[in-house]
Amino acid sequence: SAASDVYKRQIMILLFLAVTNVTAKNTPSPRIVNIINFIRQLEPRDSKISEEVLYETVHKQVELLKKYNMRGTFLLQYDALINPRYQSLLKEEVRRGTEVGGWWEITQPHVEAAGLEWRGRYPWDWHADVGFATGYIPEEREKLVDVYMEKFKEIFGKYPASIGSWFIDAHTLEYMHEKYGIVASCNCKDQYGTDGYTLWGGYWNQAYYPSRLNGYMPAQTQEGQIPVPVFRMLGSDPIYQYDTGLGHSIQGVITLEPVYGDAGGSEKWVRRFFKSIFEDPCIGFNYTQAGQENSFTWAGMEKGLEMQFPILDSLIQTGDIRIETLEESGRWFKKKYPVTPPTSVTALTDTYDNGNRTVWFNSRFYRTNLLWNDRSIRFRDIQLFDERIESDYLKQRGTSNQCVYTTCSILDGFLWSTPDEYAAIRFYTITDGVEKEVTLKNVEVKAIKDKKMQLHCVATDQSVYTINLSEKQIEIKGKTPHTWMLKLGVATGKTLPLKVKGDDSLTGELKGIPYGIVCLKGNMKQSGNTVFLNPENNRLVVDCSFRNFK
Repeated sequence: SAASDVYKRQIMILLFLAVTNVTAKNTPSPRIVNIINFIRQLEPRDSKISEEVLYETVHKQVELLKKYNMRGTFLLQYDALINPRYQSLLKEEVRRGTEVGGWWEITQPHVEAAGLEWRGRYPWDWHADVGFATGYIPEEREKLVDVYMEKFKEIFGKYPASIGSWFIDAHTLEYMHEKYGIVASCNCKDQYGTDGYTLWGGYWNQAYYPSRLNGYMPAQTQEGQIPVPVFRMLGSDPIYQYDTGLGHSIQGVITLEPVYGDAGGSEKWVRRFFKSIFEDPCIGFNYTQAGQENSFTWAGMEKGLEMQFPILDSLIQTGDIRIETLEESGRWFKKKYPVTPPTSVTALTDTYDNGNRTVWFNSRFYRTNLLWNDRSIRFRDIQLFDERIESDYLKQRGTSNQCVYTTCSILDGFLWSTPDEYAAIRFYTITDGVEKEVTLKNVEVKAIKDKKMQLHCVATDQSVYTINLSEKQIEIKGKTPHTWMLKLGVATGKTLPLKVKGDDSLTGELKGIPYGIVCLKGNMKQSGNTVFLNPENNRLVVDCSFRNFK
């Protein structure tokens, strides 16, 4: 009958949509989670945190993984590696499919096993000049790697495939790969001054191949890269982590870490963060790291972890995410990407209900960030990457209790701002010589063929500005009766460390190497600390890949 035919067609449509939806969840941009817990043997910063408390924290983490039949990655400091209790606990986990690897904070037993002298205040000291590989000369770093690897193999029967740390220098990372075959690493999220560690301007979230000269700097070429993907840890709030601590020398922490009650310990924040990472448009792949180091104790993390795990479990069941070990993610990345890929992170729901939204875009050449609300849109950050720039720690040890890694700033919305005035690149129209900032009606975000992010911005006057972010270029098209431009400005009292050359280049210098961007369509003008970027025939194209400035 006709009714029967209609019913059959409806069923076929529903089946088609169901299959289509399942396919869309898994391709082309997978959403990947690593559950990484790293282990310290002792915690000298708090006398109440005993070795027993630290061990019990790891034991509870293991039990939680088992409860949800999930596999994780445990990364061991050397002093925890040689503890028979951790060995016994984790060998059982390995049989279940969990990964065990190395955590590269340096401890007294580790240093002494390598025949070196310990300079720390405690058997584990978090200061960068003793607690991290950057505090040792290259030859000492190799000894520390050799001792760790042989001990690990003696205990677990093979070398570790993954080594993580807040930061690992390029010499150590390449040595680990060349001699022992590690396939993955992880480092800290971007942060400024937190715990004395500054990693600022790098590949935002996801993973990258580092330069052979600089473990924090993404490389542009296969020849110039260490073939070990470095995954960014902790799950930063895409909207708020960047500006936290603005006006101060140290940032706060707004991450997925379960010990932070207003972030990873808040179900509302976690669900909105997961929406950003697992649902909002992206290219390449999206990634986050769950878990927590045992120093925060089970009492500190229990509530947050026990809230996060069932949410992750439900996302596994619906096929929305992949939970993998760090090694598995590293092997997948290396198989798929010969060089660092373009990726992006979009947050279309404000984690704190302030109406802000954002897109982060990364490639091997640059990163950029756009932030907008119901009134205006601005570029908040543009950093360039250059594999030729050698880190301070490649050939010599750091002697400060601080550690600093940076990249090449074109726009730094944190360092060039004040709490009352933001450095930014903003959109302006010009009518009868009067500049007016563009006000927004709507912004639509799309991922284009898994290669490009597009922001379609409709202004309140019905003008349309289309922003295309691709591997090498930022392109902006205007469809408007008005004359328009972009204006780069810094806060009052700040100095723009860049100069316009000719009318098409904006240049700076880092560690003696010049860098910059080039206008392929349009031109630039400068007046003091302000740069004007003017379109040509309503189109502005900025190349972020040129690396031969004189």
